[in-house]
Amino acid sequence: MFEALSDRLEGAWKKLRGQDKISDANIQDALREVRRALLEADVSLQVVKEFITDVQDKALGASVIAGVNPAQQFIKIVNDELVSVMGEENVPLATADIAPTIVLMAGLQGTGKTTATAKLALHLRKQDRSTLLVATDVYRPAAIDQLITLGKQIGVPVFDMGSDANPVDIARQGVAKAREDGVDTVIIDTAGRLQIDQSMMAELAQIKDAVQPHEVLLVVDAMTGQEAANLTRTFHDEIGITGAILTKMDGDTRGGAALSVRRISGQPIKFVGVGEKVEALQPFYPDRMASRILGMGDVLTLVEKAQEEVDMAEAEQLSQKILEAQFDFDDFLKQTRLLKTMGSLGGIAKLIPGLNKISSDQLEQGEAQLKRAESMIRSMTIQERKNPDLLASSPSRRKRIAGGSGHGLNDVSKLVSDFQKMRSLMQQMGKGQFPGMPGMGMPGMPDMGGLPGMGGMPSGNRGGSMPGFRGYQGGLTPPKKKKKEKKKKGFGSL
Repeated sequence: MFEALSDRLEGAWKKLRGQDKISDANIQDALREVRRALLEADVSLQVVKEFITDVQDKALGASVIAGVNPAQQFIKIVNDELVSVMGEENVPLATADIAPTIVLMAGLQGTGKTTATAKLALHLRKQDRSTLLVATDVYRPAAIDQLITLGKQIGVPVFDMGSDANPVDIARQGVAKAREDGVDTVIIDTAGRLQIDQSMMAELAQIKDAVQPHEVLLVVDAMTGQEAANLTRTFHDEIGITGAILTKMDGDTRGGAALSVRRISGQPIKFVGVGEKVEALQPFYPDRMASRILGMGDVLTLVEKAQEEVDMAEAEQLSQKILEAQFDFDDFLKQTRLLKTMGSLGGIAKLIPGLNKISSDQLEQGEAQLKRAESMIRSMTIQERKNPDLLASSPSRRKRIAGGSGHGLNDVSKLVSDFQKMRSLMQQMGKGQFPGMPGMGMPGMPDMGGLPGMGGMPSGNRGGSMPGFRGYQGGLTPPKKKKKEKKKKGFGSL
């Protein structure tokens, strides 16, 4: 997601490196790169023109801050403008004063609307809001069955009246059922079409009039680029929508939809789909998305994903083990299971500053190496998992594990050696001693390059400075400037 756009924007920053200040002369090359980046990302031409004009005006009018070079200052301005274009802040789902809250889902066929309906229901369930799904798509073969299957998967009931009933009647009776059962939220899945047509709009309008929804959410395929914004505006003009859900944001999307929908349609993006699983729905935060686009990761989203999965008491115990250098192979297995529940290694890496440049081939290699490490650990005895030092001093134990897991003796020896090094580093970090490791670790794991069985993984952004940080080489290697001084100058967020 956004790799091409991020690479292009990085080229814009280079145009200002080595300059003493931002001027009309030196900013033109940088603006030209930004314009090209946005156009290649399929951002609406109208949005591109307005964006470039606003950035230029703010850049030329910006006061020079001591200790901050023009490239950093320009990044800050672009970041602020990206946030502005995408809507400034997260717009949460509406909540009715008197239950149930009614959400009407709309969209073209093939955008992932039915799956998005189930994802939204699961998202609400995690917030302890009861939900009823209503199946009104009587036209697409197996659409009702799909929603019922998804409902069972997430433990949310589905109201349907079969494929012969009138969609308006289904919606009306579904809402009545939710009101009768005391359900917090009703989500109505409507029929999609291959293209916008009057019959589709008329039916949506009739359902809307019948149930008076508090939210009308348009589900849009992010891969449609700037056309997504035009689609949103058309639906809004025809039936009146309150927001959008962008799906397939984990795919080969160039970013145009995320940057165009709000500015063109006037309606906020409320959620983004970031995977095929029903758990893969995230609230849309413009500032976090801008951070991803600029290659700075999204640590807040990573923390929230971890909070959903981590048992706090268990995390406290793990923290104590790290301090005392008692982290063992069982703890490592728990960490790998946590990673799996949070998503793919690639998806997590893109949220971490400095790891966004890791290639898909390297990530696949890392996934494979983690599996190898897991298979070797599962061939150990309980005693060996609890006390890794036993393996360091016993070649016969390592040989037995190699035979049991189907790997070589050298592989097992390297696993044990890497684990001991990692445990030593974790103890140093736990005591506040940062040995200057490049890269950034997973939860409880200081560095991807130092993970057992993952020696081939690159660590951090070794190719150069992270955007927005002068001299900020290799991910976590701290800059020489004091943090207090950086915050004082107003650039702590970068």
